[in-house]
Amino acid sequence: MIPRVLTVAGSDSGGGAGVQADLKTMLALGVHGMSVLTAVTAQNSLGVQGAWELPVAAVRAQYRSVVDDIGVQAVKTGMLASAELVEEVADLIAGTDAPAVVDPVGVSKHGDALLAASALDAVRTRLLPAATVATPNLDEVTQLTGVRVRGEDDLRRAAAAVLAYGPRWVLIKGGHLSGDAVDLLTDGSAEYLLRAPRYDNRHTHGTGCTLASAIACGLARGRSVPEAVTAAKEYVTGAIAAGFALGAGIGPVDHGWALRREPS
Repeated sequence: MIPRVLTVAGSDSGGGAGVQADLKTMLALGVHGMSVLTAVTAQNSLGVQGAWELPVAAVRAQYRSVVDDIGVQAVKTGMLASAELVEEVADLIAGTDAPAVVDPVGVSKHGDALLAASALDAVRTRLLPAATVATPNLDEVTQLTGVRVRGEDDLRRAAAAVLAYGPRWVLIKGGHLSGDAVDLLTDGSAEYLLRAPRYDNRHTHGTGCTLASAIACGLARGRSVPEAVTAAKEYVTGAIAAGFALGAGIGPVDHGWALRREPS
C-alpha cells in the first residue's frame, strides 16, 4: 500500500506554505497526503492579512477520522496557533504509533505571528517531547530556548537546548545564516552537518513546511531519520533553486521541480 502521511497544520490561501505546500510535497514524493486543518489564513505573497484558528473539537475530529480509518505511517505538524491546539495535537500524536515531524512554526516568512506567545510553554513541554524530529529555524530556536545562533559554531549549542525538551532528534535549520545553507541534525550523540549551496533566489515561501513534510515522507517509507533528512534536504534545495515569482512579494518554492525536469 502507498505510504500515508498526515499533515496537521494551517491553510495558506496563497498555496505556497501550510497544508497546501505539505500536500504538494507529498504528491511529488510519492506518498498519499492527508490533512487536519488547524487554522485558516488569508495569505498571499505579501504576508498574512488574517488568521482564524479552528475549534479544538474540529481538529480532534479530523485527526481521529483519518487515523482510525485510514491509518498513517508518519505525521507532520505545522501551524498550531494556540496553547489549546498545541496540547491537543501533542496528545494525539503521542498516542499514534507513527513517527512525528514537528515544525514549531512561530512566524511566517514575512514576520507575521502564527503562534500565540502563550502557547510557547505548551510547545516546549507537550509538543517537543512527542516529536521524532523537531525542525526549528533559527528564529524559532531563539523563541523557544533563548539561544541566538550567529554562526555555524552556535548550531550545536542550539541543538542541545532544543533536545533538552525531549524530541528524539532535532534539525537546526541554518538557512538564515550567510554563506552555504547549513543544517545540523543530531540526537545528542550522532551528528550530521548538511550543507547545500545558497541560491540567489528570493522566492522561498514555504521552505520550512516543505522540508518537514519531505522528512515525514521519508520516514513513512521506512527510512532512518538521517536518511530521511538527507533526502529531504536535497529535495527542498532543488525546490528553492526553482522557486518562482508569484504576486508582488515573495514567491513559493517549486514543489514540482523534479517532476518538470527534462528526461536525460
